[in-house]
Amino acid sequence: MVSSKKKQQTAYESKLISNSSKGVSEHSLPLFPTTHDAPIISSYNDHIRPLLDAVDRLSHLKIMQEGIQLPTIVVVGDQSSGKSSVLESLAGISLPRGQGICTRVPLVMRLKNHRNPDPELFLEYDGHVVPTDEAHVADAIVMATDKIAGKGKGISNHPVTLVVKKNGVPDLTMVDLPGITQVPIHGQPDDIYEQISKIIKEFITPEESIILNVLSASVEFTTCESIRMSQQVDKSGQRTLAVVTKADKAPEGLLEKVTSDDVNIGLGYVCVRNRIGDESYKQARDEESRLFKTHHLLSRISESMVGIPVLAQKLVQIQATLIVKCLPDIVRKINEKLSSNMEDLNKMPRNMMSIAEAMTAFMQILGSAKESLKNILLRGEFNEYPDEKEMHCTARLAEMLNQYSVEIQSKCMENDAKDRFLIDEISVLEETKAIRLPKFLPRTAFLTLLTKKVKGISYRPFEFVDKAYAYIETVVSILMKHSENYPQLLSSMRRAAQNLVAMKKKQSEKWVVDIIEMEKMTDYTCNPEYVSLWNKLMAQQNKFMEILNDHAKPTGMKINGYGDVDVLHLRGQASIAVEAFDLKMRLTAYWKIVLRRLVDCMALHLLFSVQNLVNKEMEVQIINEIIGPEGNGVERMLEESPAIAKKRKRLNSSIELLKESKDVLAKIIDNIAMISSV
Repeated sequence: MVSSKKKQQTAYESKLISNSSKGVSEHSLPLFPTTHDAPIISSYNDHIRPLLDAVDRLSHLKIMQEGIQLPTIVVVGDQSSGKSSVLESLAGISLPRGQGICTRVPLVMRLKNHRNPDPELFLEYDGHVVPTDEAHVADAIVMATDKIAGKGKGISNHPVTLVVKKNGVPDLTMVDLPGITQVPIHGQPDDIYEQISKIIKEFITPEESIILNVLSASVEFTTCESIRMSQQVDKSGQRTLAVVTKADKAPEGLLEKVTSDDVNIGLGYVCVRNRIGDESYKQARDEESRLFKTHHLLSRISESMVGIPVLAQKLVQIQATLIVKCLPDIVRKINEKLSSNMEDLNKMPRNMMSIAEAMTAFMQILGSAKESLKNILLRGEFNEYPDEKEMHCTARLAEMLNQYSVEIQSKCMENDAKDRFLIDEISVLEETKAIRLPKFLPRTAFLTLLTKKVKGISYRPFEFVDKAYAYIETVVSILMKHSENYPQLLSSMRRAAQNLVAMKKKQSEKWVVDIIEMEKMTDYTCNPEYVSLWNKLMAQQNKFMEILNDHAKPTGMKINGYGDVDVLHLRGQASIAVEAFDLKMRLTAYWKIVLRRLVDCMALHLLFSVQNLVNKEMEVQIINEIIGPEGNGVERMLEESPAIAKKRKRLNSSIELLKESKDVLAKIIDNIAMISSV
């Protein structure tokens, strides 16, 4: 049965998905106070605080290291655009100021509305938590930045987190990034622009990021580098909000800028006045309110687009909408990543604690590898590799053998040129003549011609052996696949496979040498086809002699079973031509037997060799290579390689993190469901 907790979680996820498709309207959230005497945001945040707590907790767990993006408000702007002033106004604290780049690392600002009148501030970086206070927070940030990015003006993409718990601040989490500078100043690296651009794009590219683009009222928005960067990743502007600073310094034409929207700011504009000098944050808000109410130009801008309180309201509302939209997808991604990691961990071999366990694992590897080779090399089964044709070995070896047969036949069945017919035979007969009975063909002549022909094709079987064993070596390499979870065995398996194939290839080469030598030295066959073909060829001898002796007849003729010949060059040599014709036809008939024998014997030898390789020699070779002469090789399997140990540790750590993240989300979803039901 499904637990009530699971049903509740599933129901809430469905609700979140529904809300994300609708969006969260202004009327679906409690309204903010409109008086500037009140804190920027009221305690209404209790309704969305659980959502933000969930994201903050996931961020603290470093869930983004698992490739799971969290909803984030990313603050970008050109250098001196007023970013620091905006963030100070939202947080009610002072941030580092100075010449050049003040923010040299991503500064994650977690603002939490705190009912206690005493603020709590602390920094988190490099695993450290450093308490601070409003008077020293800027110095603490500088010190943390120096430790991460070094003293000077260099930058780093490793973040510092500032937690501000203070009465009246909005519940927001934002990431402040280094201001964009085009020209490096003294002490900055020459590629400072490229470094900053890389960090900014890393943060604003994910679809889960909302871009808070800080623009100075005194510049043309179309020329701002921060606008150009945000448009590269958010062309429609649907996740970009713009805050326009220094409205009091450049009020002329500001209304037209924020209403014409030439740069696609889909989430709208908010115009603000920066705090000046020693003004308190309350005084600054009062001055800001008075400015936008009384200034003859700025008062024409809608109240819904001016002031730090409105900016805070928009940011909180956008943040809530974003979290509601992303939370179901985060739950799904965590579950998928957790399942994937669990599957990967289960595929890894157990840590072996004894020789018996190691020996058992070794025998399993050997057995599975042997069975795979039997399937693909002997039985012609390729269920393991249905789409990898190179692993359909019986078919590939048959193709190689057929190609070998075609090549050896095409090469060796080429006839002499027409005007060379019987020249070699006559030459050999002349050199083997002796005192003997007439019409008696010398065996030496036959063997001389046979040896010459065999030598002419002797390279073909060696070529085939090279090709076949090169292919078999790639197939036998599946031994590594079966031992891939045991890196300590891989080198031994590789050597065993290479040595085994090299040994079998050497045996086959020796066999080919013997076969070639036998064919050169021996003229024998019991195949009746030899006599049959010789008789058919010899039946054409009379016609050949007629053409040879009758000079009135054309000199060309076709010998069935041999080909076209010309006898012009033989006229005047009739007596020896008769013997040469007989010798030629005997050799022609016998040569067909030789070629067929070279192909058939090669096929039988290859099959026999492969069967021995798989059934007998592979096992012996691997055992000798891995166990070793002293029988202590299996002990190496007890030593888990650093790479495997690192992978196991990483997977266990990731699984623990994901499970904890899953529990965090489940509790948050339960709490939200309880609040919603009240």
